[in-house]
Amino acid sequence: MKERHALSRLACGLAAALTATLVPLGAGLTGTAAASPCGNVGNNSSFGSLDLSFLGQHGSPMGPQKAAPAFDNGTSKVMSWVTGPRSLNKTYTRFGISGTDLGVAWDNGRGQTLLAFGDTFGNCRAGGQWRSNTVLRSSDRNPADGLRLDGSGFAGEKIGALRFHGLEQTIVPTSGISIGGKQYMNVMSVRYWGAPGHWDTNYSGIAVSGDNGRSWRTVPSTFRVNAGVTVPIGENQPTVVANNSRFQQNAYVRGVGADAGWIFQYGTPSGRQGATYLSRFRPGDILNLDKYEYWTGRGWTRDLNAMPNAPVVRPPGSEMSVAYSPYLRKYVMLHTIRGVVLRTASRPQGPWSRPRSIVPAGTAEIYGPMMLPNSPALTGAGPELYYNGSRWKDYNVLLMRTRLKPHW
Repeated sequence: MKERHALSRLACGLAAALTATLVPLGAGLTGTAAASPCGNVGNNSSFGSLDLSFLGQHGSPMGPQKAAPAFDNGTSKVMSWVTGPRSLNKTYTRFGISGTDLGVAWDNGRGQTLLAFGDTFGNCRAGGQWRSNTVLRSSDRNPADGLRLDGSGFAGEKIGALRFHGLEQTIVPTSGISIGGKQYMNVMSVRYWGAPGHWDTNYSGIAVSGDNGRSWRTVPSTFRVNAGVTVPIGENQPTVVANNSRFQQNAYVRGVGADAGWIFQYGTPSGRQGATYLSRFRPGDILNLDKYEYWTGRGWTRDLNAMPNAPVVRPPGSEMSVAYSPYLRKYVMLHTIRGVVLRTASRPQGPWSRPRSIVPAGTAEIYGPMMLPNSPALTGAGPELYYNGSRWKDYNVLLMRTRLKPHW
């Protein structure tokens, strides 16, 4: 009986949340931000139909990837492809990957880098072989000559999605961190791809792996339902709180100095237009949202309902990664604003510097900058900061390098 009441409260809460958000979905939106790497064929919002067979009628079976763009402005440089048939990793033949994006990167706690990718495609003449997400690994400690991936074998989907247009089209990783020998990956459930730079989520949540990213289980009690309303449901259930909308895409960083012992989570709403908010938690509490604290602009509170509109970075911004740089003795944030920008701060809550353009829009056309944990700038070995950057036209991931300046 107790379980039945809990399920009833959950169903009612989610129904209220979806009712509040589904009505305006898609109103006035045209085009799509969904990936269509097998020839980039028009409006590919039909991903939700599960029928990708038409993709095989267009272009190469290996997708649209071309040579890596030539970009070097003296500070930032395109190094090489990380993924795709033209990459040094030959991911089409080794992993069945012709196109993918993001490459969210974190240290697995043993010196190996895990990389989580978004929507992933394979043979374009075999239905596209679409996977909502996948995870690869790298033991490469020196990306100066390119980031090399480990292993081989078809890279399977790690977290399944409904793949139904208007309900749940895909589940995309946004950040990851290793705690106590386990891997924790934050993901967003995408309900609707709108115009470029616009998308709506159902929720964000955490998935856990105890086998170095080979298998994952999602934890429903960590789901932050994106509803814009507050609905009490009960223990060990998804949270339906209005301010959850601020934490739909997330980035993790461990605190240092006065902030040691805390893990900080930066959050943004769906799309690329929102502000950036901040929470923190102790490592052992990553799966317990009740223990999270939220930055109010003056201090910390555990009451997400009472969290004021106090962003640490004003809009726009999204698809970010955050790390501490011993080279700068500051925290570094990379995110997407008409190109890739960099900010720095002495404390996780800021104040954060104004955005510094490191990869201008219209040059390499990069989005989703995800820092590599073994970069010299993040280990104290030098100014070189390496990160993955996605390129829409080729729908694959590039290795980028930016040399940080001491005055940043």
